[in-house]
Amino acid sequence: MLDKIIGVNNTVNGIVWGTFGLALLIGTGIIVTLCTKVFQVSHIGLWWKNTIGSLFKKDVIAHRKEKGTISPFQALCTALAATVGTGNIAGVAAAIAIGGAGAVFWMWVAAFFGMMTNYAENTLGIYFRRRNSEGEWSGGAMYYLRDGLGGYTYKDKNSSVSFKTLGKILAVLFCIFTMLASFGIGSMGQVNKIVANVASAFDISALSSIEVMGGISLYNIILGVIIMILVAIITLGGVKRIASVAEKIVPFMVVLFVLGSVVIIGVNYDAILPAFKAIFTNAFRPEAFVGGGIGAVILSMTQGFKRGVFSNEAGLGSSVMVHSNSSVREPVKQGMWGIFEVFADTMVVCTMTALVVLTSGGLNGGVFNAQTGVIAEGYTDATLVGGAFNSVFSWGNIGEKFVAVAMFLFAFTTVLGWSHYGSKAWEYLFGAKTTFVFRIIHVCTIIFGAVLTSSLAWDISDTFNGLMMIPNLIGVLVLIPLVVKITKNYIDRKVRGKDVAPILSYDESLQKEAEENLDD
Repeated sequence: MLDKIIGVNNTVNGIVWGTFGLALLIGTGIIVTLCTKVFQVSHIGLWWKNTIGSLFKKDVIAHRKEKGTISPFQALCTALAATVGTGNIAGVAAAIAIGGAGAVFWMWVAAFFGMMTNYAENTLGIYFRRRNSEGEWSGGAMYYLRDGLGGYTYKDKNSSVSFKTLGKILAVLFCIFTMLASFGIGSMGQVNKIVANVASAFDISALSSIEVMGGISLYNIILGVIIMILVAIITLGGVKRIASVAEKIVPFMVVLFVLGSVVIIGVNYDAILPAFKAIFTNAFRPEAFVGGGIGAVILSMTQGFKRGVFSNEAGLGSSVMVHSNSSVREPVKQGMWGIFEVFADTMVVCTMTALVVLTSGGLNGGVFNAQTGVIAEGYTDATLVGGAFNSVFSWGNIGEKFVAVAMFLFAFTTVLGWSHYGSKAWEYLFGAKTTFVFRIIHVCTIIFGAVLTSSLAWDISDTFNGLMMIPNLIGVLVLIPLVVKITKNYIDRKVRGKDVAPILSYDESLQKEAEENLDD
């Protein structure tokens, strides 16, 4: 039975994360980029000014009294909490180990187009959001699938086809896949990585040597219980408490990891240029260790695309669910925070990880040889980053401990973010008054992650994560003309100074409310 499950999962995974899925993902980003006239470049000053450039403005960082509403900065931090996870450290190292240094280039390409996919998702999220029975904002792919795609009718001279039923079906499927993924990658998978890294870096032999429940370490169980209690205290308080914790932890953990990485890269400064040369050269002419010819390029490209998506989640429709809780009234404004989210996650954090691995090896060995792709003896893709930090901070294995702490923060905040995602999917299916049931179930799955010995749960949740992408991207593709229309309207008003009516919501009453509070 187990073999059959593994076989089915591998088949489905091969489709959703294979050529079809990745082509759909990157293709959507390319189409949105072209239709918006390369917005992420042509209006770089605009989205930079309205995101990182606005962090000291009260309307961006101030907490909101309104129930279920969070500030734009809190929305960004909560979204980053869910996206900046183990993929930013172990995932990037794995991509380099399998696809070579060139995988980093393709990771950047995926992020460049992913910026606009995320922009489109968040713009649609704000436009199609509504208030639930508790008076809180609710938005996400399920709503623009049901009301956006579902409200679309194709017409020709002789007939017309309504997408109403298709929109409803895809919305339900998206929610089911989101909940299942939140139990796996959003809970058990992350906790499994936390426990493994903490137990290795901070071993307490008196506890780790005791085996219970079929050979499971008592230390692992205790760590799992502690994490479960911490997550329960935070997530059972709802989105406001999650956002409050995220805005404190996320900036700290990102800055801490980037500064640590800068030190490693600085010590190995003579390998910086060779590392970049290896990235660009191996992207189109991989070395023999990944094969030869077009097959090697495809492998490098696939690893870069796949790991980039795993890291920033652009195209999955996940972060839309928290961005929709923002106090922002302008869809385009929250869309620009989506651009910055991908930029911070991939262009900054993932690039730092990649350079740490590549400069620590350079062309002379180290933990990884950037030219030949050879991993030093005693290391695996999972320990490359820790080994790189240990090469500089070797006293008492402090480098490995630093990475373990970073992994803990990255993975722990991912659990918090995905708890919110899963609860919004549950809310769509079963109502806002029952979301506490989901949160309790989500907390309970944490202990399974602590004692997990098989990768099957991770692999299955990985598949569900990919399955989220398909209905979401179908909705985004159909609604690109609407995204372009909303974007043009914003540019005409805010950049060109034209006196035109704003496009803020699909609902007339919410449109009127947004217009009245546009300057808040």
